[in-house]
Amino acid sequence: MDSLMQFLFAPVIFLTLLLTVIFSYRSRRATDGAKRMLYGARMNISMGIMLIFIAGVQLFLSNESTVRIVIGALFMVIGLFNLFAGLRNHSLLRTTRR
Repeated sequence: MDSLMQFLFAPVIFLTLLLTVIFSYRSRRATDGAKRMLYGARMNISMGIMLIFIAGVQLFLSNESTVRIVIGALFMVIGLFNLFAGLRNHSLLRTTRR
């Protein structure tokens, strides 16, 4: 069961890490303010998903120590906040651009 979860978590973490780097680069290089904010929102979404899956690794794939549970819970909260903020900003930018 652990190896199945490991094969699920690892590719998602690496894919979202790659997307976070790409959107961060695009956000910093964009000259248009709207595109910069749109890429920033996509970066937040990717980073939020990545942090949620890292929290899943900490919570489910390791021995249950208090430090790991606290770190996993902290990553989960930060990841959910990033995901929520990115989705909110992305939807606001999409509706104003139409």
